[in-house]
Amino acid sequence: METGRQSVKFSGDFVMGGVAAVISKSAVAPIERVKLLLQNQGEMVKRGQLKRPYVGVGDCFRRVLREEGLISFWRGNQANVIRYFPTQAFNFAFKGYFKSYFGCSKEKDGYLKWFSGNVASGSAAGATTSLLLYHLDYARTRLGMDSIQCSANSQRQFKGLLDVYRQTLSSDGIVGLYRGFGISIMGITMYRGLYFGIYDTMKPIILVGPLEGNFFASFLLAWSITTVSGVCAYPFDTVRRRMMLTSGQPVKYRNSIHALQEIIRLEGFTALFRGVTANMLLGMAGAGVLAGYDQLHQFALNRGYIFGQHQGTLK
Repeated sequence: METGRQSVKFSGDFVMGGVAAVISKSAVAPIERVKLLLQNQGEMVKRGQLKRPYVGVGDCFRRVLREEGLISFWRGNQANVIRYFPTQAFNFAFKGYFKSYFGCSKEKDGYLKWFSGNVASGSAAGATTSLLLYHLDYARTRLGMDSIQCSANSQRQFKGLLDVYRQTLSSDGIVGLYRGFGISIMGITMYRGLYFGIYDTMKPIILVGPLEGNFFASFLLAWSITTVSGVCAYPFDTVRRRMMLTSGQPVKYRNSIHALQEIIRLEGFTALFRGVTANMLLGMAGAGVLAGYDQLHQFALNRGYIFGQHQGTLK
């Protein structure tokens, strides 16, 4: 009986987390594409595939709109939704699963163990999800960076999602789909640990009394946390995406340390944070996921669906 309840709860977490993710992620897809272009333009300039660097978020928006059109901001968005639905859904579902192992009682075990359990369960959920779905993140990155501006003959390199897999497997094999995976695990562990752990810790402190169940209060709290988490983990993200872009290229980074050294040597330390402003705006998507998940969870709870007691993955 208990196993059946856990199975139903796992399914409920999966569906609600995924739905909240798809809606919020699609809304800010243009910001994500601009972030990718800003973050990785150094690689394109080095190869001679980008004639003039972008000088900021506004300049990147204007040039993409002028040279590729409005619809191009959603370039690769279908792949992004395909990737993000299982990514976020698995994150939330596995978060609840690992919390059953790492979770501690604040009253019985103390604040430190309770907080550490929240961080550990969030990190484990993010690392497990990344192991299963990294290849989709790679494909989304390549599609997002496949800009006409970055092409010498004004033709895109990839025709679509399946073509990314076809070309990468042909040139680099399965390794090409997982380039940068090692440092990705380090970054995702830090990001998810902060993302889930701090939210779980701050929510019962801030979202109480008149603010309990308030969507905007939940949204602002989540946005603040995703912004802090994103800035802390951003250099890891920059290095892994630069490594992704070398798949199919004759010259590759030997490892993540080599990539980090080369980026700093050729572009300076600040290059690791290029596009971080757009990433802060992108935090709205993560905030929408967390706040939207709470609203969906409360909606289901009020109607007697899925859960008996409110023990959702975000509480």
